[in-house]
Amino acid sequence: MDAISPEREERRRRQKELADQLKASGAMDEIFAKIDAGEPLTGEHGMLGGMLKAALERGLDAELTEHVGYDRGDAEASLYPNSRNGSTPKTVSTEIGDIELAVPRDRNGSFTPMLVPKGQRRLDGLDGMIISLYAGGMTIRDIQHHLANTIGTELSHETISKITDQVADEVLAWQTRPLESLYPVIYLDAIIVKIRDGGHVRNKAAHIAVGVDMDGIKHVLGIWVQATEGAKFWASVCAELANRGVRDVLIVCCDGLTGFPEAIAATWPEATVQTCVVHLIRAAMRFVNYKDRKAVAAALKPIYQAANEDTALEALEEFSASELGKRYPSAVKSFQDAWDKFTPFLAFPPELRRVIYTTNAIESLNYQLRKITKNRGHFPNDAAAVKLLWLAICDIEDKRAREREKERGLPASKRKASGRLIEGNVTTNWKQALEQLALAYPERINPYL
Repeated sequence: MDAISPEREERRRRQKELADQLKASGAMDEIFAKIDAGEPLTGEHGMLGGMLKAALERGLDAELTEHVGYDRGDAEASLYPNSRNGSTPKTVSTEIGDIELAVPRDRNGSFTPMLVPKGQRRLDGLDGMIISLYAGGMTIRDIQHHLANTIGTELSHETISKITDQVADEVLAWQTRPLESLYPVIYLDAIIVKIRDGGHVRNKAAHIAVGVDMDGIKHVLGIWVQATEGAKFWASVCAELANRGVRDVLIVCCDGLTGFPEAIAATWPEATVQTCVVHLIRAAMRFVNYKDRKAVAAALKPIYQAANEDTALEALEEFSASELGKRYPSAVKSFQDAWDKFTPFLAFPPELRRVIYTTNAIESLNYQLRKITKNRGHFPNDAAAVKLLWLAICDIEDKRAREREKERGLPASKRKASGRLIEGNVTTNWKQALEQLALAYPERINPYL
C-alpha cells in the first residue's frame, strides 16, 4: 500500500474526527434526510448555500452584538446609546454560488462589519478561484461563462478583469526585486504573444531571462515584452538588471538577437554571449528533406562536438564539400553566419558545455506557457501579457509542488510527480561546471565562492 505523508494523514484524521462528532450528535440527520430526498448540495437552491448564509448572518449578528453592547431581544436594550436597526439586503458571490445576505445595521450607522466588509461583493475564496482559472489560460469571458454554469454566479467582464488586476502590484514587486551580484550563466529565450497595438493586433516577443546563481539554482529574473527593435530595447533590459543588483555575468546563452551582444558588452564588458547550439542546429536543419535529416544531423555533430575552433572549422569545411553539404548549402550558411557567436562554446570543457549547450531549460518553460497562451485571442497591452505569464509560471510551479507533496514518503521508484520546472531547479552537474568556471574566470568568480 502506498505511503501517505504525515500532513495528509493528520488532515484525514481531523476531518474524520469532526465528521464522526457531527454524525454522533445527530446534527447531520436532517441534512442527510434532505440529501436522500434529492435536494441539491450546490447551485442556486443548494443546501450548502443555505448553510453558508446562516453561518455568515450569525457571524454578522454576533459582530453587531459586540458593537452595540447587548444581545438581540435584550429587555434593557433601550438603556444603550446605540441600538439595532433592522438589516440591509446584500448579495455576495462565493465559491458555491451567490448568497443573499441580510446584513444587520445599527441606528447610529457606525457599525462596520469585518466578516463581510462594506463594499465587498465577493468572498476571498472566489477571487482565488478566478485568479487560478486565469493563470491556467482561461480568458475573462471563459471564466465568466464557467462561473455561471458551474456555481450560478454572474460576474461582469469588468469585475473579473479587476480581480485579475489585483496581482499587478505583486507582478511589479517581482519584476523589480533585488537580484544577486553575479550570475555565472543567464539563459534568454522568447515566446510570441499577440498584443493589441493601436488599432491592430501584432505579434510581439515576450523575452524570459533565467539566471543560474552560484549554487546552481535557476531563477526567472524577469519578463520583458519587446516594444522596440534592437539595441535600444536590450540596453533598457540590461540596465534594469544592473539597477537591480547584477554586477557581472559570465555567460549569456541565447538565440541570435539583433542588438543584444552590443547591449551586453556595454553593461557587462567581460560577459561572453553564446549562441544556443540547439537553436543553431535547428536553423541548419530547417530546409533539410525529412529523409536526409538523420544523415545531416550526424554530419553536423563533428562541428559542435569538436575539441577546439580549428577542428570545428575543418569539420564545417568537410561538411560543406560533401554531397549533403552541397545539397543543403543553407545548413552550411547557418553555421557560417553564427560562427563568431558559436565558437566561444568550443573553448569550454565538456562539463561546462553541457550547462550552456542549450536553452532547453527555458524552452521547456516556454512550451508550458504556449499551451496556456495559444487559446487566447490577444492581450490588450504589454502589461497584461506579462501578468498572465507570471501567473502561469507561479501556477505551474504550485501544481508541481502539490503533486510532489502528495508523493512525499514514497520510495523513488513510485514517485511520478514532475520536479521543479525552472524556479528553484538545480542545474545538473553544477559542481563540476562551477569548478571549470572558477578555472576559466578566477578573478571574477572567486570573490563569490
